[in-house]
Amino acid sequence: MGAGSIERPGRCRFLAGAASVSLFPGFVSRANAQARALPIPRLVDSTAGPIRLEVAGATHAFGTFRPSPTMGYSSTYLGPTLLFRNGCAADVEIRNLLDEPTSTHFHGFLIPAAADGSPHHPIAPGTMWRTSFRVAQPAATAWYHAHPHGATGRQVYSGLAGLAIVEDLDARRHGLPATYGIDDLPLILQDRAFDAEGRLVYLNRGPAMMMGMRGATFVVNGVVDPVARVPAGLVRLRILNAANARNFDLAFDDGRPFAAIATDGGYLREPAQLRSLVVAPGERVEVVVDFSSGLGVRLETGSDTTAALAGRLPISGRIMGRGSGPLLRFEVDRALPAQGRLPDRLRELATVHVRPELVRRTLSLDMGTSMMRGSSEHGGAHASPFGINGKPFDPNRIDFEPRLGGDEIWDIAPQMMSHPFHVHGAMFRILEIDGEPPPAHLAGEKDTVLATGPTKLLVSFRQPATTEHPFMFHCHVLEHEDAGMMGQYRTI
Repeated sequence: MGAGSIERPGRCRFLAGAASVSLFPGFVSRANAQARALPIPRLVDSTAGPIRLEVAGATHAFGTFRPSPTMGYSSTYLGPTLLFRNGCAADVEIRNLLDEPTSTHFHGFLIPAAADGSPHHPIAPGTMWRTSFRVAQPAATAWYHAHPHGATGRQVYSGLAGLAIVEDLDARRHGLPATYGIDDLPLILQDRAFDAEGRLVYLNRGPAMMMGMRGATFVVNGVVDPVARVPAGLVRLRILNAANARNFDLAFDDGRPFAAIATDGGYLREPAQLRSLVVAPGERVEVVVDFSSGLGVRLETGSDTTAALAGRLPISGRIMGRGSGPLLRFEVDRALPAQGRLPDRLRELATVHVRPELVRRTLSLDMGTSMMRGSSEHGGAHASPFGINGKPFDPNRIDFEPRLGGDEIWDIAPQMMSHPFHVHGAMFRILEIDGEPPPAHLAGEKDTVLATGPTKLLVSFRQPATTEHPFMFHCHVLEHEDAGMMGQYRTI
C-alpha cells in the first residue's frame, strides 16, 4: 500500500498513510530507500483487529557496526507504530518468546491500571498477555515499552520500545502535515554504547547506575546517522526520547526555527516557536519544520548539561558519552507531495486552578552515596541507595491514595542531579520548575517532566487503580527506576 488513506468500516476508520517497502522486519521505507535511509516503523492499525506482537531476541545492524544481539516487538529492534483512534476499543496480545519475564507499559495512555502493563503484569516466557481498553483521550503521540521491575533498563536498551499514535479525526481539521512516513515522521531518539566488535554494551553498576546508562553513539529509529527525505514544505516530526538516561538538546545546524505543536498529552494551545529544545527520557514532542527552501539540514544534539553529576564521575567517553553531535540529516525531495499548514490555534486547554484545599505531597527523588552494588562481608548485596521519600520501591506497598476524579499538587524534589519524572495513568500541568512557570512548549498536558530543580505539578487522577493493579510513578532514568526510585498509587 502506498501513502494515502487507510479506509476502515464504521466510525473507527483512519485517514493515515503508510509506506510499504520492507527494510527489515517491523519497519518499512520508501522504494528509493538507500542503506542508511531513515527506517519508518510500519503502522499497525488497532481498528483493523487485535494488535498481535511477539517479544523476541534477534540480531540487528545499527549501521556502522556489525549486527548485535537485540530484542524487539515483532522486529529485530524496537517495534511497529501502533495506531489508535479516540473513542474506539482496542485489543492487544503480546506473546513473550524470550527466556525471561517481561511486561509492556502503554506510556501516555489514559486507561485503567488493570489494562496497562506494569511490574504487576508480568508475561512469563512462552505465555501471552491480553489487554483490552477503550481509547478516550485527545490526539497525541505516546509509546510502549518493557516495564519488568529490575530489568526495565536492560530490556528497553536492547530494543523493547515502540511509538504509538492516538488519532482523533476532529483534530485533523487543523490541516497539519498528516501523511505518515512522508510529511509526518516518527523519530525515536536513543544513545547507545558499543564495544570494539560492534556489540551493544549495557551496564547497571558504578557510574552507569548513578547516572543511568548512556552511550557515545546516537541512534534514530534503530540506525546510526540516517537520512530522511522530506517534501519541500511543512513536515511534522513526532519525537520520542527513548534513551535510558540521556537528555537530548535539539537544534538544527543552520539555526532554523521550528514550531512545537504538541507535548505528551496532545496539542498545545498554540504553536510555540523555538530554535532549540531539550527532550528528556520518556518525553514526546511534536514539531513542525519548514523545508520549503529546499535546503538540506542536520538535526543535532548539544551536550547533556542537565545531568549535574556528569562532570564529577570518572566515566569512559565510549560507554558514558555526554557529547554533542548530529542525529540525522534531512534532504528535500521535490517529488514528494508538500501539503499541510500551521494553524494559529490548536486546542482549548483548561485554565489551571490551584485550589487551597487540594492535597499536597512532596516526593524526594533520593540518591545515596554508594555507587556500587556488590557483595558485602556477609555475602549479601548492599542496599539500594535509590528511592522516593527515603523508601525504595516495594511492590507490596501502596504509597499514595489519591481520589479518583480529583487533583493533587505534587512537589518533586530532585536530589544530586536532574531527574525525568513520570506518572502512570494520569496527566499533569506543570506549575513551576525551579521557581519559574513552564515555558510555552511545556504548558500543555504532560505525563513526564525533567525536574531540573524543585518542580510543582497539578496532577489529575481520572483512571481507576486498585491494590492488585496500582499505577506507578518513578524517575524515567531507567537504571534509577530499576534500583528503587519508584512508587505506586491506587485511587479511592
